[in-house]
Amino acid sequence: MSGAFVKSLALHLGVIALLAVLGFVLPAYHRDVVSRVLLLGVFAMGYNLLFGYTGLLSLGHAMFFSAGLYGAGLAVYHLGWTAPTAFAAGLACGALLALCVGALALRTTGVAFMIVTMMFAQVFYLATLYFGAWTRGDEGIVLQPAQRTIEFAGLHFNPTDPMTRYGAALLLLSVVLLITLAIVRSPHGCVLVAIRENEERTKMLGYNTFTNKLASVVASGVISAAAGAAYALLFGYVGSTFASVQYSILPLLWVLLGGASTTLGPLIGTLLMYYLVDLSSSLLARAFPDWNLSHIGVVGLALILLVLFFPKGILGTIRERWLKWLP
Repeated sequence: MSGAFVKSLALHLGVIALLAVLGFVLPAYHRDVVSRVLLLGVFAMGYNLLFGYTGLLSLGHAMFFSAGLYGAGLAVYHLGWTAPTAFAAGLACGALLALCVGALALRTTGVAFMIVTMMFAQVFYLATLYFGAWTRGDEGIVLQPAQRTIEFAGLHFNPTDPMTRYGAALLLLSVVLLITLAIVRSPHGCVLVAIRENEERTKMLGYNTFTNKLASVVASGVISAAAGAAYALLFGYVGSTFASVQYSILPLLWVLLGGASTTLGPLIGTLLMYYLVDLSSSLLARAFPDWNLSHIGVVGLALILLVLFFPKGILGTIRERWLKWLP
């Protein structure tokens, strides 16, 4: 193994260990917040695999997240499946949807690809509203704790327990983080970067760019669906809000904030954005209780400052200026 790979692997394992320790020392409120951030960070990692490493700008990733969300949630609620089986169903829904959408959307390039993915996502969102008898639309479905409890070897894992929820979210993040690191360090990952930089030259070298891009779309969709399925099972809510265009734009912002084409950037961007919105909303409400001020202005200012001082995102700029070995 090269020195750069050993450093990057040690960094990722260190981040996982730090997050594990934080689960025991964080107050209850922040433990719950970080649990959500870990799952949304997985969603951002899936998006980053397609956008950051393959160079495909999608505005439809909410449908992959929601495919996992509904695949797991509806299987538990309507079919009475166990949580592990429902999670697998969520992954299968995400994989199938990503395969179908990718096979069609990849016939386009550039802005056209972005528009096509956005159109597919909007169709998915409207479908969640149209089939309201099953999905309950914007109202959503609440999954009871008993429906989400996992029994294994005589042990009971209750997702309503804060530590169990945090541990499950961290486990998923750890697995996805290490898988992402393995992908981007593999020959396939190098081909994806080559496609991002110059697809025509990659074709001239003999690579099937369509197959590699389709594999990237499917892997990205499965990771995003895993985040959605875990969110449904751990937090017990399934609603069409998660299929709206907002949840296609948010992972793009998280990835840009943390650093596109960096493995840890999406997690850092999600964490910072989530707390920036939370803290700015709280401070504005306290400072101006009679004014209905939005946090959007504060977030916008922070993003402008980021672009000025960290043009490639936080980790992307750090890698460019100081730590060249960061993956």
